[in-house]
Order: sequence, then structure tokens, then C-alpha cells
Amino acid sequence: MQCRIGVIGCGELGFAAMHQCAAIPDVQLVAATDVNEDNVEKAVQQFGLIHAPSVNALCQRPDIDLVYVASPAFLHHDHAMAALNADKHVVVEVPLALSLGEANDMFELAHAEDRILVANLMQRYNQLTDQVGELIELEILGKPLHGYFENYASVERLGRDDLNWGRSQGGGIFIEHGEHSFDLFANWLGAGEVVSAQRLLRDPLNSEDQVQCCVRYRDDILVNYYHGFHQPGCLDRQELRIVFERGHVTLHGWVPTRLCLDAVLGSSDKERLVELFATSEYQMLETSTGKQRDCERDHDFQFNNEIRLTVGRRQDKTKRCGELVKLLIEDQINGCADKFHRRRINEKTSRESLRMAVQANEMARAGSTTSHLLTPQITEMSRVDSLLGTSVAHKLK
Repeated sequence: MQCRIGVIGCGELGFAAMHQCAAIPDVQLVAATDVNEDNVEKAVQQFGLIHAPSVNALCQRPDIDLVYVASPAFLHHDHAMAALNADKHVVVEVPLALSLGEANDMFELAHAEDRILVANLMQRYNQLTDQVGELIELEILGKPLHGYFENYASVERLGRDDLNWGRSQGGGIFIEHGEHSFDLFANWLGAGEVVSAQRLLRDPLNSEDQVQCCVRYRDDILVNYYHGFHQPGCLDRQELRIVFERGHVTLHGWVPTRLCLDAVLGSSDKERLVELFATSEYQMLETSTGKQRDCERDHDFQFNNEIRLTVGRRQDKTKRCGELVKLLIEDQINGCADKFHRRRINEKTSRESLRMAVQANEMARAGSTTSHLLTPQITEMSRVDSLLGTSVAHKLK
């Protein structure tokens, strides 16, 4: 079934989305709009679409089924609401909104109009993400104990007025950059709660330079998140690690393309690990042919293999990101056409990542380590819980 798409925002993210939409069979790029006329004209020339004179003009077009919102973050709420009011399905670049109050409005309208509304949390479509999830579920390395995500980001492309640092038009680092990592761990460990958060301000601009928080997940698993904007471009890097009872796994890159694993395992667990990562390369660091060694934590376990395993390779992260965005858009289109299709990213997952980001952001700005000081926005989300849990039919017209 054909899906006809309109795009709000023709900057870097909008163009990236249009490239992916153009590569999907049965998808037609219909129209685009942007306050920058030159950007729209480039899109018109490259993709053969129509130049819509305004957001409302684009949303009111009867030949559009889904609107992709790639405008600046402070406009996401208004632009998504315009699309939903016009009875369109909506995919929004991260962040979905700058507050939970805005998100409430959007989710309630999407439910009333029986429309899809999701954030572009494309990391769940990464095969490495699936493999880590299976590793946790199968407990091949035992139970997860601790994790961290560290983002040492470049400042070379950020100017003084960049919205990523703005306090009036931007949501801050947690909201504009943290949602992807929050969603990754929520996918693996379930919902979490922020227990502490801090931020540092850059002089003389008094804008956020670094933020960090600690989140508690099930079984008292603590995960630390850090984002800092202070590196030259060549040193821009990200690392995610999960520590288990019998090893650890590390993912590299904003969009992970490489995985490294070190573990001690018994023979049967070693075989399960190799089967899970069938296309990987592994190195036996030590093998005992005699009696297995004993190790004790909360319970005893034995091992006779020390193994190092690597998966994937260095790739162009922009290209890989585009591939994941394409998978997300295809998934949402399938959800539009078939109410029984189970989408990897849905309204609940989109809401949860924003909830975590807002919780960390408010705690850091309040200088608090206790969640009871958060504004009522956090608890207001409960009034849309039942709506997001309702199974509804999403249909293309």
C-alpha cells in the first residue's frame, strides 16, 4: 500500500529523512516546507516534490498520509499538532517535545484522531541492539549489574546561538541528546527512575556544557549517563558498556557499529555465546582442560574459558544512521496499514524516553537528588497511560 509523505523542515535531518523515504518502495514524497526558501528549493530539485508555502498548507493537503517533522525542537509540538489536527500520521525527530505537557497534548490528539505519533528513536532497529538484548535475556554472562553511556561530543559545528545549548528555544542536553541512550537501556532493562542528576554551565555564555545522571533499573541495576560538548571533531566518540556477573559488553559509536565482549564462561555458555554472535570473530584468551575454576558472588559458578569477542566494524555513522531511519519509517508505515503490526517504536516507547529526559533535566536544573522535587509534569503523564495502552487501528486513507 502506498504511503504519501510530507516533510516539515529541510535542514540536515529533513534531507536525511527524505533520502531514506525516497528509497522505500511504495512511498511517495509529496511536499516539503521550511522557513528557509533555498532549502526547500533544493529538496524540490532533488526529490521532485511540491514546495508547500506553509506548515498548515502542507498539513491540509489531502494527498499526504504521514508528516515527518524535522524542524527545530521548540517547534515540534506545534508542527505535530498541526499535522494531527489535519488527520495525518506523524513521525517527529528527537526530541518528541520539550516538555511532558506538550507531549500530553500530542498523544491525546493522536489517540482521538486514531493516528500514529512516534519519535525517531531509530537505535532499536540496530542488529547489535537486538543481540545485546538476547545476551541479557538468556543470561549467558549472568545477570547485568551496572552500565554506563558516555558521549564526548564535538563542539566544532556548534555556534554560540546553537539551539542545542539554548535555554529558551532548546530543551537542554538531556532532552535534545539523551533520549536515544535512555531508550536503549529501557529496551534492555525496562523502565527506570533517575536518582541523581547534575549539569555544568559554560562561561561566559552560562549554557549547558556537561550533564550526567544515574538511573536505577530493575534489580537495583544502576546506569550512569554522561554527555559533554567539549571535544574536537576528530575525537568525537561515544561508548556504552554493560557489566555482567561473568563479563562485560561494550558498544562503540553514537550509532553503534562495533561490539566488544570479554567474559569467563563454562563450555555450554561459550557455545551459546558463539551461536548468538555467529558472524563474529572471537579469541580464546585462556582455556582450562582440567577441572573448571570456581567463582562466587551471590551464587557459585564454574568456568574454564576466558573469551574475547568482537562484532562489526568501523562504518560511516551517517550512513548507518540513515539505514536505521529507513527501517523505522518502514515499520511505522506497516503500522499505519495494519493495526496488528507490532511496531518496535510506538507511542509508549516515545513517551518513556522523553519522561526519562525530562526527569533528569529537571533534577539537574533544580540541583536536587530527590525525585519528589520534580514538577507535576512527571505525574501528569499518567492520564495518557490508558490511551497509549489501547489497541487502535491505524489506516492509510
